[in-house]
Amino acid sequence: MGTIIVGLILAVVVAAAVLSLVKKKINGKSSCGCGCENCKKCR
Repeated sequence: MGTIIVGLILAVVVAAAVLSLVKKKINGKSSCGCGCENCKKCR
């Protein structure tokens, strides 16, 4: 029973992290910081 609860909590945390990254990408924000040579936003 404890394993299932821990697994569900972990799944919720991972889903929240993925949704946060997707929302940032949709809003045009990224973790790049414009230090990349191939970044199209920085050119």
